[in-house]
Amino acid sequence: MKRTLLFTLMFLFAMLAKAQQPDFHAGFHNVIPAVEPDFKDVNYAGDDLEAHRLDIYLPKTGQKSYKAVIAIYGSAWFSNNMKAITYFSLGKPLIDAGFAVICINHRASTDAKFPAQIQDVKGVIRFIRANKEKFKIDDSFIGITGFSSGGHLSAMAGVTNGMKTFKGVDIEGNVGGNENFSSRVDAVVDWFGPVDMAHMENCTEPKDDKSPEAVLIGGDPRVMTDMVKVISPVYYMKNKKNMPQFVVIHGDADDVVPYCQSKTLSEALQKIGKLTEFVTVPNGKHGPVTFNEQTYKTMVDFFKKF
Repeated sequence: MKRTLLFTLMFLFAMLAKAQQPDFHAGFHNVIPAVEPDFKDVNYAGDDLEAHRLDIYLPKTGQKSYKAVIAIYGSAWFSNNMKAITYFSLGKPLIDAGFAVICINHRASTDAKFPAQIQDVKGVIRFIRANKEKFKIDDSFIGITGFSSGGHLSAMAGVTNGMKTFKGVDIEGNVGGNENFSSRVDAVVDWFGPVDMAHMENCTEPKDDKSPEAVLIGGDPRVMTDMVKVISPVYYMKNKKNMPQFVVIHGDADDVVPYCQSKTLSEALQKIGKLTEFVTVPNGKHGPVTFNEQTYKTMVDFFKKF
């Protein structure tokens, strides 16, 4: 079973590496074997969008409620429906550790520009708190994790705790309503997320107008410098009073999201006392090798501290 899971993950992340191009299309989630969530295709926004659905997996231990971790797929922000793969990449070790796992969809960058994606994430968090009894969630702890662009959104959720706007951009939004409930998260594990879009090209400058981040903001990152900062978690460090602790994980052989991205974020977090651990995986690629028993254990042990 373990070898089958690892083979599946290697296949998926080989595909994800190719997904860093604007012609990416959703749909390869259908290759994943079926594991039924306890709550499937729940719409968290009160509309009929596939992008606004989530699945909730609960441990089979019969507890009244469970601390929760929200998990977000990577797709270079191009997919609005890949929640099915998130359980297999990140969810299983968290379920085994006793956490409820909430695998979410969000709007693709081809459907809606930033900040739609982080507004969706915050809408999920408020929705879960508003419906915690129904979904058996103990909201005394809600962690968040994600890989690649999902790592970016997880980091964004953490650095914007308690923040409504940034540089005039509405970060919180009102997706799904539930505005009397908090969208804060209690801990973040960022798996090789792009976090400094001003230094994505060779760790020195923004990418061009054909890059995934160009699609995300609707323009050339080399020109839209203010918006580049808005989508980059490294520029939110002044919000340190509200920010949770982070674990950051990245392979040093990643040829999709430069390793320097996580190094820069970790250094910034360490300066303000918000970094618990920065894990460098030797020869780790964009998924393969980086996902392994030890890094899963690091994630689980971190979330169990709270």
